[in-house]
Amino acid sequence: MANSTNLIVGLTGGMGCGKSTAVARFAEHGFRLLDADRVVRDELLPSREVAQAIGAKLGPAMLAADGSVRRDRVAEKVFKDPEALAWLEQLLHPLLLERWRETFQASHGTAFIVEVPLLFEKGLENWFDFIVCVTTDSESQLRRLEKRGIPPDQARARITQQLPLARKCELADYVLLNDGTPEFLCEQVDALADRLLKSQPDRPAGRIHVSPA
Repeated sequence: MANSTNLIVGLTGGMGCGKSTAVARFAEHGFRLLDADRVVRDELLPSREVAQAIGAKLGPAMLAADGSVRRDRVAEKVFKDPEALAWLEQLLHPLLLERWRETFQASHGTAFIVEVPLLFEKGLENWFDFIVCVTTDSESQLRRLEKRGIPPDQARARITQQLPLARKCELADYVLLNDGTPEFLCEQVDALADRLLKSQPDRPAGRIHVSPA
């Protein structure tokens, strides 16, 4: 699916694993950052058509007085209702992929880093030349989420809804370990960014764990 003139790298991982830190570091190396969650939040949900569809399907309580989507209420509802979540994903994912397609086709010779938390869960592997997974130990993951204001019980419930980190690491082309300091993670990104920018967009035969030189 990727444009052959571009280098398109997908970055995934679990909640609280450091994805945002990693993609920001890739951007410092000249990668153009696309954030799937940000596109949904800032471009798709504010659209009038999407808001009307959500209000019609999930109820008027999902909308504010001005007709805009109440993201907090939608998140609360779909977290408790798998059928509502599946419907919302069916609404948003084709729109998200179309945005990606337009962006990639309009670019030539660009290196992209695309943050996609549910990359494997949604079967998006073929959109990318390489896939990177950021991982960490479970204690660090829960500690970081608690700092964000997510209670441990809620964090565990959300984590269990995603593909296990160990499996994501097996499926990824490269794995970044975020068990240490932010500097340690950034050193790994530096090494990997350099390697990817020098490579041709062909998938490697094996899965590679990246460590700083």
